[in-house]
Amino acid sequence: MNALSAELVDRLLQEVLLSQADGTRLLVLRGEGRNFSAGFDFSDFENESEASLLLRFVRIEELLQAVHHAPFDTLALAHGPTMGAGADLVCACARRIAAPGAKFRMPGLKFGLVLGTRRLAARVGGDAARDVLGATRTFDAPKALASGFITGLAPQDEWCGLIEVAAKEAAALEPRTSATLFSRVTPDTRDADMADLVRSAAFPGIKTRLKAYFETLR
Repeated sequence: MNALSAELVDRLLQEVLLSQADGTRLLVLRGEGRNFSAGFDFSDFENESEASLLLRFVRIEELLQAVHHAPFDTLALAHGPTMGAGADLVCACARRIAAPGAKFRMPGLKFGLVLGTRRLAARVGGDAARDVLGATRTFDAPKALASGFITGLAPQDEWCGLIEVAAKEAAALEPRTSATLFSRVTPDTRDADMADLVRSAAFPGIKTRLKAYFETLR
């Protein structure tokens, strides 16, 4: 389900950073299989320490910041259940398209993790962000569109055409001008976002809180 393992996060971050120097005009993020991403990969959870969990969350925030502040256009194409850090990755993109059956959930606050809060509030507004995060509500694609979390709905068989359109629009301005535009319309809260994430993940007991949360899902 394209869960974000440490290896996958590092590879994605590497690719995003490399793309900033290779003439990329549009970065497209999509997931193969049944969904975009199930979020944080807990497959080896029992072997994680609190320190290793903190490092993994920091690397995810670095990835989200690299995408959100990229000097070029970004497009997320989401389908299926998109959870946690996977939903944050969608939120970080400038263009956000979902298949009609997509669903989103951001449960981090259930185990005390503050991740992507300002980015979500910038997309949907403070009141809506509090509602989604405080109650960890699952919201479907039509609600995501109505709130501004996504920018469009389209079935997967139309995605190739949407990518072509987005690529043409992303190349409308010369690269330097495009980079300036993105930097001016994207508030730079990277330091505050990282500080919030580190404080929340470093608070003692993160592993215990995560385990307790997953017990409620069984």
